[in-house]
This record gives sequence, structure tokens and C-alpha cells, in this order.
Amino acid sequence: MSNPRDSDLGPLERSLRNLEGPDAGAWERVRRQLSERAGAEGLVDVSFERHDSPLGSILLGATDAGLVRVGLPAEDEDAVLCELAERVSPRVLAGSRDSVTRARRQLDEYFEGARRSFDVPLDWQLTRGFRREVLRATALIPYGRTASYREVATDAGSPGAFRAAGTALATNPLPIVVPCHRVLRSGGGLGDYRGGSQAKVQLLGLEGAA
Repeated sequence: MSNPRDSDLGPLERSLRNLEGPDAGAWERVRRQLSERAGAEGLVDVSFERHDSPLGSILLGATDAGLVRVGLPAEDEDAVLCELAERVSPRVLAGSRDSVTRARRQLDEYFEGARRSFDVPLDWQLTRGFRREVLRATALIPYGRTASYREVATDAGSPGAFRAAGTALATNPLPIVVPCHRVLRSGGGLGDYRGGSQAKVQLLGLEGAA
């Protein structure tokens, strides 16, 4: 039986047929085509991309509802992807979504000093209850300003729960976009930050709040 002509094959099949040896470009084209096909057929619930920043490589994950996870360079990427698979959906695949594209552009503008707030749809499903209220209050802290754990807890409706507020901030699934780096201890200490203290200092310095 004769082999099919290239003209009889789809773009994915042609890419697979032309793979002869370790052609990184060809593999990337196949990966992209598989991702696009899976997305078009509704087989992907969480898309993710890596984005270079002054802090290092940031992982951005999104669902149809919006940006669901920002993985900082200090975090283990495999652990972040496992978290998405276990807590959101096992159908996680590298690929683009509108909210990821918008987040990448706005992160670049932020690090260039041209943006002071983010306008990206957010999917809050990785946090709930009081923790979510803490993060919603944190999202309102203006660029270049800081607040204490107690102040954020108060804004979230529980003034005495400042320790619980600290836990919510230390486990914020959307750092930078939800600016938990702007929350400090009452005495001015940095407090915990899932991206590491150096990253927190760098972000505060960028905003002129260090």
C-alpha cells in the first residue's frame, strides 16, 4: 500500500511525518497543534504558559473563568501543576487563553513601571471563605502603599484574625496580580511570602514602597 501524499494529510499529520531526528522546532509545532486541537475540542480545563520576568520564570494558569494561578520562580513548577490538576482539573495542558495573554502583557507593563493595577479576569476557586475575603481586601491596596496583617483582617471583616490573614496571604494563589507583597507585619517586618523575601523586597522596591 502506498503512503499518502502530503496533500492528503492534515497539518498535524504532516508535522509528524516530517519528524526525522531531534528537530526542536518540529516538536514545538506538534505540541502547539495538539494543544490547539485539544482546546478547540473542549478537552482542556486549565491552560498554562511560562513568562519571563525580572524575578525569573513565572507560570500562569487559567481556566475559562480567568487567571487561576500565578506560580512564582521560587515555587516548584511541578508542584504548581500538580496543585492545578488535583484542585481544579486533571485536564491541564500548556497553551494560551485570553486571560493568560492579557496577564503576560500587563505583567510586562508592571515590571516596566507603566502599570499600577491589573485588569485581568480572576478565577478565585483555589481560595474560599475568610481567606478569599482577605485576598479581595488585599487586591484593593493601592500601588506604592502597604498595609498590616491586622488592617487587612479588619477589612476582611475579622479584626482579631490577623494570624489567619497571614496564612491566607502566604498561600495566595495569585501573587503580584493580587498584591500580597504589600502587606507587612505591624512592626514593618516583611512577613512570609511564597515567592521568598528577596522577591517581596524587589516588588516593594519597584513600587517605591521599600
